[in-house]
Amino acid sequence: ALTIVFLVVTVTLLPFSIFSVQAAGSGTVVSITALIALLVCLIPTTIGGLLSAVGVAGMSRMMQANVIATSGRAVEAAGDVDVLLLDKTGTITHGNRQAAAFLPAPGLTEAQLALCAMQASMADGTPEGRSVVALAQRLGLTEALSGNTQEVAFTAQTRMSGMDVTHADGSTRQLRKGAVEAIRKHVESLGGSVPTEVVRASDEVARRGSTPLAVSDGKQVLGIVELKDIVKAGIKERFGELRRMGIKTVMITGDNRLTASAIAAEAGVDDFLAEATPEDKLKLIRQYQAEGRLVAMTGDGTNDAPALAQADVAVAMNSGTQAAKEAGNMVDLDSNPTKLLEVVETGKALLMTRGSLTTFSIANDVAKYFAIIPAIFVSTYPQLGALNVMQLGSPNSAILSAVIFNALIIMFLIPLALKGVKYRPVGAAALLRRNLAIYGLGGLVVPFVGIKLIDLLLVALQLT
Repeated sequence: ALTIVFLVVTVTLLPFSIFSVQAAGSGTVVSITALIALLVCLIPTTIGGLLSAVGVAGMSRMMQANVIATSGRAVEAAGDVDVLLLDKTGTITHGNRQAAAFLPAPGLTEAQLALCAMQASMADGTPEGRSVVALAQRLGLTEALSGNTQEVAFTAQTRMSGMDVTHADGSTRQLRKGAVEAIRKHVESLGGSVPTEVVRASDEVARRGSTPLAVSDGKQVLGIVELKDIVKAGIKERFGELRRMGIKTVMITGDNRLTASAIAAEAGVDDFLAEATPEDKLKLIRQYQAEGRLVAMTGDGTNDAPALAQADVAVAMNSGTQAAKEAGNMVDLDSNPTKLLEVVETGKALLMTRGSLTTFSIANDVAKYFAIIPAIFVSTYPQLGALNVMQLGSPNSAILSAVIFNALIIMFLIPLALKGVKYRPVGAAALLRRNLAIYGLGGLVVPFVGIKLIDLLLVALQLT
């Protein structure tokens, strides 16, 4: 847009110059060479010449972080993100939840609950499932299931898993473990109910920041298994930095609201979505986007694909499904969910670099006005000689000095474009003040000094 404006201005200067010379009866009409020099100096060549280098550098930094971006637009969007959707497990916590205690229902022993929980977890290959089996075995329990067994796999919809055991007489035993609400619906569908004491124990576990798993045998709820996880060190401070930059952090978890609330408070996130399903994630993303926000998230499963496709910045795990990788616009080769924070910080650094270079480029045009405008029109309007504050040798040397400086400054700024401005967790207002102080003021001073030095050199070498 700036190029079009300056092009129109430059084109209209020729008839204006002809009219001015005729009206004043003195001076010379501006030459085509001078107009071309003016256009070259005025159009934002610094921005055009360096923004592509900034984009390439951003893609390169993503590659160094083992993240493959499928489009340059994704890297640019990462700098504009203002909402982060973060999975609790593996991103905010270490993700290695371990069974810590068995809390039996009234009238049952710890051994009875542990045995049923172990049998329900026999086919569960997750770290949580293996930890339940290990804890039960430490209590000396090893009884195997008798009969034909069939695994009931966990899904995001049912939020529970277990085993179906068919006995010789044709009867079926349903062993389940999962979210308390999911188990409640399951036993109620069979005509059972959840004891008040079990609900109370579940709430106490959740308030401690642990995850309660309910265990049932048919329509009877046997008790609660407490899973403990640890919030990563330093994550709260990192979220504080993001908050100062105006980025909202939202924790996504399948845990109940009490557990989610406790972990969210410990981790320092701004909001959380508890008992989340893939549909809930998609709805939340659309809600934020409807408010004009840009959303980033990570995912690895097929059920994450719709949300990944909807998000503005979607980082899929390399270990995830093909559907997730195709839905995302970035792939993390390390399959590290925490990498989303690095991706956003890289995007912010890219945005800071672009802002700094743009500020310098616009400010650096001011000196060129003081060099070229007097050189073009001083013979027609001698009063414009007052703008020759640099006291340049001649109109020709003024134009040549400005053109040479314009070419040299791009070469000197390329290393900055490739290296990038150092990432700083500051807000937009503070960043603007910093850019104006360093790159705005620098963009005003450096061209005056540079053009004057080039003019002195040209005059000394008698090249004008």
